[in-house]
Parts: sequence; C-alpha cells; structure tokens
Amino acid sequence: MSSNDAPVYTLAEGRPVQDPSAATVLMGSKPRGGALSLLADTQLIETLAHFPRERIPERVVHAKAAGAWGEFECTEDVSDFTSVDFLNKVGKKTKVLARISTVAGEKGSADTVRDIRGFAVKFFTEEGNWDFVGNDLPVFFIRDPVKFPSLNRSHKRHPQTNVPDSTMFWDFHNNNQEGVHCLMQLFGGRGIPASLRNVNAFGNHTYKFGKPEDGTFKYVKIHLKPDAGIKNLESDEALRLAGEEPDYHIKDMYNAIERGDYPTWTMYFQVMDPKDVETYRYNIFDITQTWSHRDYPLRPIGKLRLNKNPENHFQDIEQAAFSPSTMVPGIGPSADPMLQARMFSYPDAARYRVGPNYQQLPCNRALHVYSPYQRDGPMRVDGNYGGDPDYVRSSFRPMRFGPPDIAHDEWAGKVALFTSEVTDLDFEQPRDLWKIFKETGEDKRFAKNVAAHVGKALPEVQKKTIEMFSKVDQEVGEAIQRELDELEKKGGAGIEHDKAPVKGKGMRCKDSKDDE
Repeated sequence: MSSNDAPVYTLAEGRPVQDPSAATVLMGSKPRGGALSLLADTQLIETLAHFPRERIPERVVHAKAAGAWGEFECTEDVSDFTSVDFLNKVGKKTKVLARISTVAGEKGSADTVRDIRGFAVKFFTEEGNWDFVGNDLPVFFIRDPVKFPSLNRSHKRHPQTNVPDSTMFWDFHNNNQEGVHCLMQLFGGRGIPASLRNVNAFGNHTYKFGKPEDGTFKYVKIHLKPDAGIKNLESDEALRLAGEEPDYHIKDMYNAIERGDYPTWTMYFQVMDPKDVETYRYNIFDITQTWSHRDYPLRPIGKLRLNKNPENHFQDIEQAAFSPSTMVPGIGPSADPMLQARMFSYPDAARYRVGPNYQQLPCNRALHVYSPYQRDGPMRVDGNYGGDPDYVRSSFRPMRFGPPDIAHDEWAGKVALFTSEVTDLDFEQPRDLWKIFKETGEDKRFAKNVAAHVGKALPEVQKKTIEMFSKVDQEVGEAIQRELDELEKKGGAGIEHDKAPVKGKGMRCKDSKDDE
C-alpha cells in the first residue's frame, strides 16, 4: 500500500490527528523531565477512557472458542416431514457462523483440557436465523434445569481457594448420578479432541420438525459428524500441549481455514413419529439419554463447511450470540425442560453481556427483520423503524404475517414441585457403553482417566465415586480402584487432596507442584 492509499489516522469522532503516540502536556523545568497532562488533550482522554471499557463480560461458560464463517448445503429431500426453508431444495446453500468452545475454562485457559466442547452454528436463512446450539458429546450431565448453575460451578473454581477442585467436582456428580452416562463419555477416549475439526456435534435435545401448514411434525435428534473422522488426544499429550501451546485448538482451526483445508461435517437427523413417544423405552425429552441408532437410524441431511476466518475475532465471534430459542418456521421446541430453560437463559445472557440490541450486530443480524415492537435501547443503529407505529394492531401500517407455529402438545395435569429421581434405567446406557469400552480396549484408558482426576479428591468422595460407577458394572468400580491403588503406590499419598470446606471450616490451597 502506498502512502497515498494509507488511511488517515483520526480520533473516534473523525478528526485527523498528527501523532497517535503524542500527548499535549505542560513541560516544566522542575522537577527535571516532569510534565503535566492537560484535560484539553482529547486524544489522551479518549484513549485512556476507552481502554478500561473495551472488554465485555466473558461468557460464564463456553468462554474460550474458535470461530469461523461458512455455508451449509442441503443434500437430501426432507419434504416428507418438514417444510423448513433452508432444507426445501437439494443444493440450496445457507450462510453460517460457527463457534466451537471449551465449557468450564475461562478465556485464558488451555484448549486441550478434558472438557465438553460446545458447538454452535447460526444459519442465516430467508425466514430468520436458526441456531444449532449443541455439544460434542451426545448426552449431558443433568436433566433438571434448576441444577444447571450448580453443575457449572462444581466444574469451575472453588469459591474459597479460587482453584479447580476435584472434591467439589465429584461430590456434585456423586449426588446427581443421572450424569453417569455423560461422565463415561467425558472420561473415555473422546474427552480431549485432537482438533476442533475432528469432533462430533450433537443437538442433544429433542426438537420438532414439521409442516405448520398442515399441523404434522416429527421428533428429531440432530447430529453433525466430521467428514475427516474423529481424532483424539491421550491425556499425557494433552497435558504437554496445555503447557507448551495453550491455544492449540484455536490456532489449528484458524491455520487450516487460512490454507484452504476447510473442515466439513455431515448433518444427520434421527426421526421419530410422535406415536412412538409413549412406548419408547427411554424418555425422549431426557437429555441424559440417547436414541438407539438401530431404532432410529441416522438420516443424512446436508453438509456444513467452514471456509472463512473472522476479520476480527471480537467483532465476529466474541459478540456472537447463540440460543436454542432462535428457530425458524417448521422447527419447534419439545417438552424437554432443559431445552425450555436454555431458551430463556441464553438470550438473557446475551442481553446482559453484549446489550439489549445485540441482534443488530452483523454476526447476529438476520437477513430480513421487521420487529417494530422492539424499539430504542442503547446502541440502536438500524433506523429504529422511523415513525412506524410501535403498538400492535395499528390502522396506519399494514403488514403481512408469517406461518403458524409448529403444532403444540396438548397437556392435562397439575402444577407441582418436581425433581427427577435416579433409577436403574439411568445406568442402562452407561452399561452398554462399558461393553463397547471393553470390546475396543478403552476400558483401561477410561479407568486411568477417572482415577487421575478423582484421585485428587478427598478419600470419602473417592469412595462414593467408586460406588456410583459400580452401579454401572462392578467391573467399572474395580478398574478405577485398581488405578487409584497404582497412583497411591507411585507416591499419590504425598499429594494433598482438594478439600472442599465443610460447615465453615477453611482449607489450604495446594502447592503449585500438586497441580502438575
């Protein structure tokens, strides 16, 4: 770029300025070298005032992520069960924005920790945005939404010591055992991906896909599978990378797209007729359980390709807001209570974190919007609908209306307090997963991974964890116990355990060497 083509440096209001590194000061001879800054120096004041305001609150979960733009192409005719716009023609392409994250860690944490990965994709369709907001594991730790804050706190930093705490982690799960299936997934071979380009993505919840025009619908589970296959890291390699290259996954994704090695996923649906709900063995609205692929085979739907890095990470990815409540005609929520709670919580978090007009930002803005009953608020930048009426049923601004919602369920019952109970059914799918672990030789790796983590917890918590996994199969508890015994022989007894305070008693932070 020649000097004539270079942009002219200005202040935020557009005034050209001679030198961005200079400040207007009153120079004094005494004390030697001293100077008094002047409040009349707009450049200095503007620079200093903006700096402490340039951060927005980080996400309380999913804080650290890679992100990219791309496209989705419909590859299959799905008109037999849904009229969703972006799926209404084979070959139709839709612009997307994707964000793939760790969950528990803060923005500065390491990429290669053992953790669930969040996988969110915003589809910019002709009938509004659709957000796919899922995880890289097929199930979740809880099914009662009131437990969601407690779950995430138990996986984060201890309120007294401000360090991650194994005792706290396992104490939560020992007393909320519906998560045992997810724990087996997390501590199995897929708990640490080798690359974000090689992870599955699951919608987790059950959704309705249908035809609002005739009131028909099917229940659907959504899957994204990487065309390059699943690739994972062993714990030792992940630990090395966490120390040497903590941004390993973010760099890997960015560099792959930059060199034209675009990651792709195939989207699949599992489709269930509503009449099957009452007779299916598992509660299809329970996010801790899966649908058997034998019962409901994967049906290919389309291709997701990420092919463009963000121009600016903060603008495109940090300010991006995803929510399972962001749906298009032909898609609706099911009776999953976790889904319904997330439909409130995610937009609420975006309004707090980014602002009440976050939908106007380019990374969130739908292709076509006319919503004159949402007006004003800070940072309104879209014309604010001019003089159009801001009240419903006006005679002065005719408008057309969209299609009806997807068919609603019919309910008959009473309002009552409810918390789900853990039964033997909660250990059935983990039992099947253990059989797969044994067949593939992953059983030893799983036991070693669990022991390495729970081994830092207090002995009484370790005992209860063994009891929980023994409900899956006695072999599971025994395998973990053997690994704990091996750790003890190797000097584990000298490591101070994480000690969650009980009844007001304090605790001492572990030495840094104990965290290694």
